[in-house]
Amino acid sequence: MSWSGLAKFIIGFFLAIALLVVAGGATAYYVLTKLSTPPPKPVYANDKAEVKAKASPGAIKTTSASSAQPKPTPTPSAAPAKVLEPGAYTARVTWREGLSLREAPTLEANRVGGVGYNQRIVVLKESDDKRWQQIRLEEGEQQGWIKAGNIERVDTAQQ
Repeated sequence: MSWSGLAKFIIGFFLAIALLVVAGGATAYYVLTKLSTPPPKPVYANDKAEVKAKASPGAIKTTSASSAQPKPTPTPSAAPAKVLEPGAYTARVTWREGLSLREAPTLEANRVGGVGYNQRIVVLKESDDKRWQQIRLEEGEQQGWIKAGNIERVDTAQQ
C-alpha cells in the first residue's frame, strides 16, 4: 500500500464522519424547532363567526360567502365609556394562543367561544377557589368563564 492510497483513505474517512455529524446536527435542529413551536389554535365548526374572525394569526381559517366580504370597521367616536359593575375591571389576555370561553368554571363545561391574544375583556368576578374568572367581552355582550392567571389588568386611565 502506498502513502497516497493511505492518505486518500484517511481523508475520505474523516469527510464521511464530518458529513454524518453535520447531517445529524441539521436533522436534530429541524426536529427540535418543530417540536418547540406550538400548533395553531384550532377553529371548530360550532364556533361563532366572530370567534373565527379573531382566531390567532396561524390558525386554520374558514371562509364562507358571507365572511368573504370585508366588514366595515367602526370608527372611534366620543361615545361615553361603559360603566362597569361594582368590583369589575378591564383586562387584556396575555396567553399567546388565546383562551376558551366556557359556560361554567370547569374544564368539562361546554365551550361557548374564545378570546384572542391581547383582546380586552371585563372581569366580572372570580370563582370561590380563585381558579376561574367570569368575564365579558369588552366590545360585546358575550360572557363566560376563563382559567385565572392568563390576563393582565389594564389601567383605564391610560386610554
